[in-house]
Amino acid sequence: MVQRANIVAKEKKLKLEVMFQDEARFGRMNDVKRCWSFGNNRPNVPKQMVREYVYIYGAFNPVSGESDMIILPSMTKEAMNCFLDILSKRHPDKLILLICDGAPNHKEAAITIPDNIIIQKIPPRSPQINPSENMWEEIREKFFYNRIFNSIESLSDRISKAILWYEGQHDIIKSITGWDWINNGILNGLKDN
Repeated sequence: MVQRANIVAKEKKLKLEVMFQDEARFGRMNDVKRCWSFGNNRPNVPKQMVREYVYIYGAFNPVSGESDMIILPSMTKEAMNCFLDILSKRHPDKLILLICDGAPNHKEAAITIPDNIIIQKIPPRSPQINPSENMWEEIREKFFYNRIFNSIESLSDRISKAILWYEGQHDIIKSITGWDWINNGILNGLKDN
């Protein structure tokens, strides 16, 4: 898969970038988590059950640690088209092999794929092989742990801070998404054919 994409990239005189894509829902409903407290003090952690959500669409390169994430209001084919358009414009000099799951909004008949993106699907019912899934847990743990939000705007502001922080943390992205078997497969596929 990487070798074929590398051949296409060379034909188009572009550099190949392999990225794993996924989206995740973030909302105003929170789960109370364990936390540290001073001795004999039970922490007060609020619980919230407001059904308002936004989605983070993200693509992660496990070799370089580069990431591209945006906030969108829904998980639809229109939102996926918006994400693909932005991803394509952020990397005009690259051919992106985008590896994603088989969600309904990823169906090639339903979306418009830019010229510098190739979409490859992972096998059905196997989210455990998509390393981008781990990024959502990381973001939730570091930025949303025992927090409530007064509005969808304050939630979006917090997500924006998380996105901007992680887009500059290539080593952290590599440590979360750069599994040996993935990196080896990508690097072997990028060798001259």
